[in-house]
Amino acid sequence: MSRTLRLCYAALFMAMGMFLPFLTGQIPQIGNMLLPMHFGVLLCGLICGPFYGLAVGFLTPPLRSVTFQMPPLMPNAAAMAFELAAYGFVIGLIYFKFKGNKIALYVSLIAAMIAGRIVWGLASIVFYGFADKTFTWAIFFAGAFVKAIPGIVLQIVIIPILVIIYEKYFEPRLVKKPQ
Repeated sequence: MSRTLRLCYAALFMAMGMFLPFLTGQIPQIGNMLLPMHFGVLLCGLICGPFYGLAVGFLTPPLRSVTFQMPPLMPNAAAMAFELAAYGFVIGLIYFKFKGNKIALYVSLIAAMIAGRIVWGLASIVFYGFADKTFTWAIFFAGAFVKAIPGIVLQIVIIPILVIIYEKYFEPRLVKKPQ
């Protein structure tokens, strides 16, 4: 895939991260639980590679914060920038290393989810400290796992389906055949 096409896809995935929260934000009880910003970043890492995933993941939360004032820049969007950057990088790195293996998609997805949540916890400790707020194990566990269960389930179901469809129907058309 050309660099130009990867850049176009990355822009599309960043736009997903910017606008998907509008769909789920209308239902405050479950809006954040569905993790709408994560979908574009995960897809970017899987389709464009680890460095595009890292860039899209790092830029989307602060850009959304500055543009739409949600999530709040400090400490939420700042911590999310590192979390989503970890998602995009880890999923892309693992998937591209083992691409072709049927379980690579799920292994990379789950590894990215774990790594991203750890990075979010560490970044939150730092940024919540700057904001003079406390960040406890209870907050970490609730935010990273308990409240996120619906989004985690959706990601495990929807992301592989979208990637399989992309690789089957779109990717072959993008690869130039030798003449």
